[in-house]
Amino acid sequence: MTDETSKPQDDTSTPAPADDAQQESVQNESVQNESAQATPSVADEAVARKRGIKSYVIRGGRMTQAQTRGLEEVFPRLGLRHEQGELDLEALFGRRAPLVIEVGFGMGKSLCEQAQANPGTDFIGIEVHAPGVGKLLDDVDKLGLTNLRVYRHDALEVLADCVPAGCADTFQLFFPDPWPKKKHHKRRIVQPAFVELVRRVLKPGGHFHMATDWENYAEAMAEEMAEAPGFVNTAPAESAPYVPRPDFRPLTKFEQRGERLGHGVWDLIFVKQD
Repeated sequence: MTDETSKPQDDTSTPAPADDAQQESVQNESVQNESAQATPSVADEAVARKRGIKSYVIRGGRMTQAQTRGLEEVFPRLGLRHEQGELDLEALFGRRAPLVIEVGFGMGKSLCEQAQANPGTDFIGIEVHAPGVGKLLDDVDKLGLTNLRVYRHDALEVLADCVPAGCADTFQLFFPDPWPKKKHHKRRIVQPAFVELVRRVLKPGGHFHMATDWENYAEAMAEEMAEAPGFVNTAPAESAPYVPRPDFRPLTKFEQRGERLGHGVWDLIFVKQD
């Protein structure tokens, strides 16, 4: 996601995606001195079994100085914790404003650009990987942005326990782990339980925006959403089930490179009905 959108390797991994944020995420997966947090306890494993199959894998690795600074110095101010429970958004941001939630922001470049370009909108990012959370928070702090908060936690638990129902105007899932091997498709995050959580947190008329550079996953997303209650595809007839690439989704350097090489990217936008 990624999400919960870590990039597995071999039986737990995938080739580099279009998103530069998540390409970097493969190279810097976890914080120094974090082995105790990255290694699940017996209790953690019991929770995982109860919850079901995870759509991400956390690996060990080293943190850059900026990433460490983001976690140690900025997270106490701009980070959110699952154990805090349901959010009071007006108190959190000090205002009422449109809200965008993104799951699996990788290294956070795209989400940071959106927050900087839209100061009148509030953003909440959810990511499990320490380097990405640290990098985003370091960038946000250096830019002086006040309209973005970050969870470093499992997205399904955050959406179920912390995000108020009907609060979000837009929900974003960009380049989630495609789990390309057929035997691993069950690990893909776009499943009925996840879609129902997205529907719960969206306002009526809110948008669920997905993007992927794996055509097979795009097809699976479209099929899953066609069966999901309470959503309508916004795609025009000439491109359905996909929408033309929206200008408001930041174009990453890896996506640009992929386009030059003839790789496709598929965007899907669904609107929540009343």
